[in-house]
Amino acid sequence: MRRKDREITSFNEILSVMKACSVCHVAFYDDEYPYVVPMNFGMQVNGSDVILYFHGANAGKKHDLIKKNNKVAFVMECTYGIVTGKQVGACECTMEFESIMGTGVIDYLNDNQKAEALSALLEHYNVCEGPEYHFHDEVVPKTSVLRLKVHSLTGKKRNVGRQLIE
Repeated sequence: MRRKDREITSFNEILSVMKACSVCHVAFYDDEYPYVVPMNFGMQVNGSDVILYFHGANAGKKHDLIKKNNKVAFVMECTYGIVTGKQVGACECTMEFESIMGTGVIDYLNDNQKAEALSALLEHYNVCEGPEYHFHDEVVPKTSVLRLKVHSLTGKKRNVGRQLIE
């Protein structure tokens, strides 16, 4: 990373940024150009292992690309606004942000694994509160649930006036 002063080196801080993000842009390998899809996501962490979950339709270009090559890259970011004034940037303005980039391998979950992953998505967005929430059994087989096993993570931030809350 060129700007070491902006690098996020703490694993816990990286996770904190990931939890604050609402969209993950996943880049799939395509022949001429990468194919990038913005997706909502859920996350599970076990020690230093991070897994991201995505859901969607059972067909489409991303599925065709996964079948060819299931190695992906991803990025997610939180932007907090533009800051202007003397000495804040090369052109007297800068953007406050936190971003995470990574790589990994994506695969499909079977029907028995989907409920836990879909729950992780809902938990990420604070959608369901309490044990009374359930999935409709007839919908689960019609939904693709993808699991991204993260292999690498890097983080970067530019915070002029914001304090990260862990």
